[in-house]
Amino acid sequence: MTKAPHTDPDLHALQRRLAEFAAARDWQRFHTPKNLASALSVEAAELVEIFQWLTPDESAEVMADAGAAARVEDEVADVLAYLLQFCQTLGIDPLTALAAKIERNELRFPARRMAAPSSEDRHSM
Repeated sequence: MTKAPHTDPDLHALQRRLAEFAAARDWQRFHTPKNLASALSVEAAELVEIFQWLTPDESAEVMADAGAAARVEDEVADVLAYLLQFCQTLGIDPLTALAAKIERNELRFPARRMAAPSSEDRHSM
């Protein structure tokens, strides 16, 4: 019997699926914070590798090539999978952590409204 495809998954559902996948293969013993952080770093490096020698313009168009787009999507999935497993192992809610970080950054780096340049500012254009 095949499972029905999962549609529109939420973060916690994905974490459960990853945990079930690991449990079915007896991999939980390897999923320590150290190992998951290492795996996350390796997968992020594999994502960087795709863009390593591209120009800025080429990198902006990478998703236009079906083969490159598939590689990018696979690496993004690997990075996210390890990040979600890392968070679950340490009891971190990634969305709450992200929201808190954005709030801290908004305070740390306030938005500046740019005024129209005056005649004294023309030299900086």
